Amino acid sequence: MKYIGFKNLECYKESRNLRIYVSLLTKKFPENEKYLLTKQIIDCSRSISRNIAEGYGRFAYNDTRHFFIIARGSSTETMEQLITAFDEKYIVENDLKNGIEKCELVFKLINGYINYLDKSKLQISK
Repeated sequence: MKYIGFKNLECYKESRNLRIYVSLLTKKFPENEKYLLTKQIIDCSRSISRNIAEGYGRFAYNDTRHFFIIARGSSTETMEQLITAFDEKYIVENDLKNGIEKCELVFKLINGYINYLDKSKLQISK
């Protein structure tokens, strides 16, 4: 049997799409942002999928939930970094709109998984 695990989660799949989108967008950024905004936005977008994977691998409810909360925070951090890129005129409004939509989708899917975890814990404790 083949292990699939976190790779089947919709929040993980969409976080990968967001990460790839951000990576492509940063190619438009100026060289002087290489170690500043470019590094920051790539790091926070990568943090989402990393924390989903790590949280899924934890077997304690509190650990799992904690990592998904961190992933959710990284999605809003990515959103803020996109806004900064727009404000600095590194991306156009359509790039920002698409990026925000992707961040919001990931945020909602992570919330859905956190709710699933909470409901599962309630069912077990009854």
